[in-house]
Amino acid sequence: MIQAEKKTICVFGSSKPKPNDQRYIQAYELGRLIAQQGWCVCNGGYGGIMRGSAEGAKSLGGQTIGVTCSVFSRSGANEYIDKEIKTSSLMDRLNNLLTLGDAYVILPGGSGTLVEFAMVWELIAKKLMPKKPIVLLSDYWRSVADITAKERPNSLQLLTFVDTPKHAIDAIRESFNPNEGTL
Repeated sequence: MIQAEKKTICVFGSSKPKPNDQRYIQAYELGRLIAQQGWCVCNGGYGGIMRGSAEGAKSLGGQTIGVTCSVFSRSGANEYIDKEIKTSSLMDRLNNLLTLGDAYVILPGGSGTLVEFAMVWELIAKKLMPKKPIVLLSDYWRSVADITAKERPNSLQLLTFVDTPKHAIDAIRESFNPNEGTL
């Protein structure tokens, strides 16, 4: 059973990486560290980075949520998802992911990941949703952030770029509990 009082960390990233891919391994480690904090992993519920982060969380007994969408021809959430939330449109899926998240970690991905990143950043920048941590794991999205921030330079302050899963967790912990420090 998913506990409402647990912090939920949404992980966005490519559906392409396989278990031996460095991106999958990084997502797996991120999921483990999220579970180690007692937080819940939430993602799109399918393969690649989504599966890796859920598998990592489950390896430590963590909880997972997958938000899937009926417009995809996939058969359902991956085997590491505890609770599947089925949506009928991409906008409903995105809305669920953004609403469920207490923090967001964005890994490399394609246009779907770009939409997730852009939407959460835009809504927080325009104060249309509460300020929450947005952590980008790697410099993959740096050029997108720099180009976009030319229109609103102060919006870069909403983003934290890190190079390891541990640093992602440290950034989120610091945001949740500013006096607590790092792992």
